[in-house]
Parts: sequence; C-alpha cells; structure tokens
Amino acid sequence: MTKPRLILASASPRRLQLLDRIGIVPDAVLPSDIDESEIPGETPRDIALRLAHGKADACPDRDAFVLAADTVVAQGRRTLPKAETVEQAEDCLRRLSGGNHRVWTGVAVRAPSGQITARVSESRVRFKRLSETEIRAYLASGEWRGKAGGYALQGMAEAFIVQIVGSPSGIIGLPLHETVNLLQGAGFPVHGASI
Repeated sequence: MTKPRLILASASPRRLQLLDRIGIVPDAVLPSDIDESEIPGETPRDIALRLAHGKADACPDRDAFVLAADTVVAQGRRTLPKAETVEQAEDCLRRLSGGNHRVWTGVAVRAPSGQITARVSESRVRFKRLSETEIRAYLASGEWRGKAGGYALQGMAEAFIVQIVGSPSGIIGLPLHETVNLLQGAGFPVHGASI
C-alpha cells in the first residue's frame, strides 16, 4: 500500500521546520493564495480558523492530504498586521511593549475525501517594556518582515518575552499537538511523531 501524500499549503519555512521536528516531511509545498481581508465583526480566533480552512480548501490537488495554517496576533479584538513595512513593525512593537497579547493559530487538514477538520491554538504572551534601543535594533534586523504582530518568537524577539501561556509552536505558526491530532484523525499516518 502506498503512503498517502501530504501537501503543506504554506510558504512558511518555519512551518516546514516545525513539521521536520516531529518527523513529518510534506511531499510538496503549495502555498494557497486566498483573500486574507478581515470580515467586519470577526474575532481574531474566527479569522485564524477561517483562513486556515480557506487555505486548505484552496489547494488544487484533491488526491492528497492538505495541511494549512494561519496565525493572528491580537490585543483584545484588535488584530495586528503581518508587518510588511518598518512603520507597521514599529507600530506593532510599541503596542506590544510592556503588555499582554494573544496569538491564535488556526490549523486545518483536508483529507482526500474533501472533508476538512480544523482547530485553533490560543497562546498568551507577555512582552517586557522595550527600550528605544531594542526597538531600533529589532527593526534594523528585518526579522519582523511578514510576521504576524511584527515579531518572530524563534529569533531575536524571544528576548522580549517575559511569559508564554500556551503553545510555543503555535506562536511560531504551527501548533504541533493540534497538527498531529488533526492529521491522525483524518487518517494520515503520522509514524514519526511522538506526540
């Protein structure tokens, strides 16, 4: 019996690295390009879930298992952007400095049958109060580019984090516990995973 194929519907190298940590290597990486615009009244949790579901559904390969995820950083109901400019990143850092925020990562698996199952991982993060020097150095690093909330846990910004309650892998972009459970539940053999 041939092993079923797995497609990662994400261009994120961090998600590939996280899967590799638990012995899962996708057969292909096919990022889904969907409209990520917010819908008025949507909660950050709902956004993460909708986008993960939409990315899994958008993959054109209907014969493979498809894994998709989306991460949203929020303060209350306010969603922070995936920073694309220095100005956006600086605004995010100043908002996060000295306070608490939540990171919601939706993960979805589409089985070859077309059935999609999804879950959301919620983590709470507390940032230290950032000095001007720290903000300037982080902005100069460019590490913030394309990151939800303008920072990456797995890099320099880890030094800004006072406390995490929840899933570190979920904050990075793919909650491994939920991912393994979804894949197994959908019928994908997760032999290398020890969770």
